[in-house]
Amino acid sequence: MKTHWAFSLLPCFLVGSLVDSSSPSSINLPSVTSKVGNQAVLPCSWKSLGVEAPSTCHIQWATPADTVFEVRGQQKWEAEEFEGRVEVPEERLGSGDCSLIISDVQIGDTGRYESFMVVDGARSKKTRKFIQSVKLFVFDHKSLQSRAPGEDLVLDLYTRHSIRVVFQGRNSSQWSDLWMRDDEDSERLQKHPHREQLTMKKLTSSDEGTYKVLDQHGLAVSTVQLSVEGERPTAPPESSTAHRLQQNRENEAAAGDAAKSSSSALLLLSALITTFTFLHLL
Repeated sequence: MKTHWAFSLLPCFLVGSLVDSSSPSSINLPSVTSKVGNQAVLPCSWKSLGVEAPSTCHIQWATPADTVFEVRGQQKWEAEEFEGRVEVPEERLGSGDCSLIISDVQIGDTGRYESFMVVDGARSKKTRKFIQSVKLFVFDHKSLQSRAPGEDLVLDLYTRHSIRVVFQGRNSSQWSDLWMRDDEDSERLQKHPHREQLTMKKLTSSDEGTYKVLDQHGLAVSTVQLSVEGERPTAPPESSTAHRLQQNRENEAAAGDAAKSSSSALLLLSALITTFTFLHLL
């Protein structure tokens, strides 16, 4: 992240020197937790400063390294790493709510954030008054999943910043590339056209192992432990029923044939006995 003051991009904001009010120690900071791809809201209320409501609120959010977001009326500025992902709703500022909303949070967003209100000071100096310090923790997703051979596995990518999926087989110590963001769909791997999801089709026992979704910095977005066990899915109930009916018909036909054969044999035996008795009497 390039270190610079957002004020240079908003020249109408400040005239003269900027004076910082001291911020407290980071010990026992309030914290916010979120998972990659979700939204995080970092609390802030400028009314805690005990100052009168300004005609136009000038709020700044920063990390120890750089400014993240700044707003003054209709004018806004955001750091490149947070472009399109940060906002302080203007309609809430009048009531004192200067909370920072971070959308599609990333592992790299983890850290300490401080909020300030920029106010007029003596001799035309602008002063940053510290409001709130918050610690943000962003975690990856973890899951255990089980599938039968022949079924599909849907891997959630969670964010547009996911660019790579790697795989480690159950009995292997090596990681191999399974998918990259620019890859075209294949017979087995297909990216959903609208959702951040990747589908692996017709699983086999060789697909058992660990899958990791990584962002552009190589940080884990999610980890999935997959087991492939059991038999292939059985035929649909309709097919099974039809098969049983056909088998029953065949069994009944076989039983009928056996009964006919038995009856014929008895008739033949009776005829032989009658003939033999008649000849004996002559």
